[in-house]
Amino acid sequence: MDLNVLWFILITVLFAGFFFLEGFDYGVGILLPFAARNDTDRRILLQSIAPVWDGNEVWMITAGGALFAAFPHVYATMFSGFYLALFLLLLALIVRGAGFEFRSKRESACWRSCWDWLIFFGSAVPALLWGIVVTNLLQGMRINGQMIYTGTFFDLLTPYTVIGGLTFFLVFTFHGASFLTLRLDQAEKVEALRRLAKKIGLLTALVFVLFMGMTASATDLFGKPVAIALFLAAAAFFLAAIAAIAGKKDTIGFTLSSLAIVSTTATFFTALFPRLMVSSLNPEWNLTIYNSSSSAYTLQIMTIAAFCILPAVLIYQGWTYWIFRKRINEKHLEY
Repeated sequence: MDLNVLWFILITVLFAGFFFLEGFDYGVGILLPFAARNDTDRRILLQSIAPVWDGNEVWMITAGGALFAAFPHVYATMFSGFYLALFLLLLALIVRGAGFEFRSKRESACWRSCWDWLIFFGSAVPALLWGIVVTNLLQGMRINGQMIYTGTFFDLLTPYTVIGGLTFFLVFTFHGASFLTLRLDQAEKVEALRRLAKKIGLLTALVFVLFMGMTASATDLFGKPVAIALFLAAAAFFLAAIAAIAGKKDTIGFTLSSLAIVSTTATFFTALFPRLMVSSLNPEWNLTIYNSSSSAYTLQIMTIAAFCILPAVLIYQGWTYWIFRKRINEKHLEY
């Protein structure tokens, strides 16, 4: 296989894994101030992701590192074009991490409430920004012939990209609610989360339909049959996830929600291929897997390293989820 294509696939897999795993982390953080009645409940919600949230973020770091090594021109253009957006994302993640660590260091209700809202902020902002970033990549950005972004931060905020950000925000929130139905031990709390997930899911489905319509008009995604099939599959998976959660089939619901996120990610990368960033100024200035890649020798070395290291990372993370697979209650609290 062409190494440029192989690394495009690997980066797609890394981002799909990141959105699938970190998506429910964001969702739990977004739900924190709303889905818990008291401090103990909020601590249980945080404990549900305590063993895995920092490991899930490694997928983002790995995806960024792979992008830098395999397609350095894309990395440079993307990080300059999204500079302010990525700064806000980084700030939110720092605040979120600090919230996990410092929230329970004092007994003060005001102290803990403040950190709860900061965790919400640190989860909601990245969820929204990732949707804006992904939709901008496909819609097109003001990239010139020197691979330089010539627009401003506000050029990234169009009706389509804002709806894309809102869609990602709602999908991750539903994903977090479905994850919590698997992690909490108390039947009444699980039932309350099912009702909440159903409401969020129905709202998300409506926004997703609008998002699909705007995608058809704002991008060329629907010009590729495979991308259309994946997009429709994502919608079907999501609707099935809502039905499964409503039917108290929590494991199936979470699995379908995960498949919806993975399918959506695959949809956008399939629609982009062989491009990685679309220029709205001139199609000839698009950044592709060929005009923005590293040398063949670099790709060869990276491929060998990836296939040596990646299996160990996957085994370790799988082992972590297996160890912490049991449902939790107030007896397991650390945060």
